[in-house]
Amino acid sequence: MIFSSRRKDNDHEGYEAASQRMIALAARVPGFLGVERARSADGFGITVSYWESEDAISAWKAQSEHSVIRERGRWLWYDRFEVRVARVERAYGGH
Repeated sequence: MIFSSRRKDNDHEGYEAASQRMIALAARVPGFLGVERARSADGFGITVSYWESEDAISAWKAQSEHSVIRERGRWLWYDRFEVRVARVERAYGGH
């Protein structure tokens, strides 16, 4: 699942704590495989979370605390955001 967002210009208290809490909660959902995230100085960010199945993604979306923080982000922290659900068919890397 890919979450891209543009943060609002004014930095609101609680964002980083909420972000860390969401990662901790996601890690407790069966089927969670990991997360990578990055944010540029201009406020654009991407979070990629990896899941075993669409059922696991649905369980994450339905998690009650995640729902509360998701709504807070919509009106408090983000100018815009987009969620994409995609399947990784192959991955490789190097130095």
